[in-house]
Amino acid sequence: MSLSVRFQSISKDFGAVRVLHGVSFDLAKGRVYGLLGENGAGKSTLMKILCGYEKPSEGELLVNDEVRRFASSRDAERAGIVLIHQEINLADDLTIAENIFLGHEKKQGWFLDSKAMNREAARLLGEVGLAVSPDTKVSQLIVAEKQLVEIAKALAKNARLLVMDEPTATLTPGETERLFSLIEQFRKNGVTIIYISHKLDEVERVTDDIIVMRDGKYITRAPTASVSRQQMANLMVGRELADLYPPKLMVSSDEAPVLEVRGMSVPGWASDISFIVRPGEILGFGGLVGAGRTELFEGLMGLRERGGGQVLLNGKECHIRNPRQAAKQGLTYLSEDRKGKGILLAFGMRQNVTLMALERYAHPLLSSQAERGALDIAIKKFGIRTGNTDNLASALSGGNQQKLALAKVLQPDPGVVILDEPTRGVDVGAKRDIYFLIQDLARQGLAVIVISSELMELIGLCHRVAVMRAGRMQAVLASDHLNEKELIAHATGTHQVA
Repeated sequence: MSLSVRFQSISKDFGAVRVLHGVSFDLAKGRVYGLLGENGAGKSTLMKILCGYEKPSEGELLVNDEVRRFASSRDAERAGIVLIHQEINLADDLTIAENIFLGHEKKQGWFLDSKAMNREAARLLGEVGLAVSPDTKVSQLIVAEKQLVEIAKALAKNARLLVMDEPTATLTPGETERLFSLIEQFRKNGVTIIYISHKLDEVERVTDDIIVMRDGKYITRAPTASVSRQQMANLMVGRELADLYPPKLMVSSDEAPVLEVRGMSVPGWASDISFIVRPGEILGFGGLVGAGRTELFEGLMGLRERGGGQVLLNGKECHIRNPRQAAKQGLTYLSEDRKGKGILLAFGMRQNVTLMALERYAHPLLSSQAERGALDIAIKKFGIRTGNTDNLASALSGGNQQKLALAKVLQPDPGVVILDEPTRGVDVGAKRDIYFLIQDLARQGLAVIVISSELMELIGLCHRVAVMRAGRMQAVLASDHLNEKELIAHATGTHQVA
């Protein structure tokens, strides 16, 4: 049985702050909806109300024309409404099968039926295209594989309305295509899908209708085919959003490299990697998920064991054993895992900003006033939107968390900054802000390395792009070769030498 949903004058207050303002719209059975809006627009809060994680302060939720107020997410799941979270929500120490059936385990009498769960888990993994044993512990999986387990977990709950929040953020093109095929199958089976994504090309391809929210309010809905990507972006931010990428600055090839890496290896992930990056240059690193890009730079920063090679900063060889040592030598790194490794969500904004340069704010005791001054500068410089500077980092939207993380890694005044997936999971307005911030770093003479899975981001932002495949450097493409066709060909190993 399919589900229809109606949001009727839904409002939500968190203390004195109203984050949803009388939102009303309906969802028909068996259609795919793209739910669009900047971070902070209210999309996630509305979906949490639908899926039983939050309760509305005012208004009603109608499911198949019946007023419902779910007591919990488990209550919503029993009604056939399932949320696939943007942030991975798995138990690392359990197996894939145990995660998939956590809370609704199959039993044989008084005992768990592990064989039945493994058998069904194997079938579900086949559906999502993950060739891994269901006995594998989740802790052994990479981020993209965990995302596929999340999708398999949702399939096991026989969803009739499925909310997908940034489901392709960590997936390879092949895995994304598999997901799109699943969505098409869901549609044919009458499942209603709400697809939340900042990748407007995906929204354009996979959805029937778009629904736009802004500042906690419903703005409009329209058939997807009737709205261009540019119009979608403009509706989300409430203004014309032209020139997403800043014009590229000139970089002199005569400049000596700030960073030079020679023959570096990271056992199991990267082999014999060499590259240079000059002051004022934005060097991109592209490749499929699992190509070894992140692991290469974790090795460079001392976060992974290095198998060999040389690292030269400003022409002098340096030995880096950990990120703090790297920062002292002028090299900083922003992890792709914003909430796990980028910032400390349970800490305040000022504690996050100054974390990598505490000695600067201690004379000899840590000065809260000095930290507040640093935060005020960061808020102004990076355009961080916050209603209260005493907020925890967890209270910020995704885009503002990323800006806070960027401000943090720049506190030691580095000469080289490495940004791993700097715009993952942030809205189009915040993306533009971050692109201009990155260009401003290059304008100041910093060498910037951007690791990204978004081809257009690499093409629009970078002077050159290094492409990795299966742990090896395939090519370094100059600006006149930066196009989707060449990047994909090198990343997949299908490039033909003329």
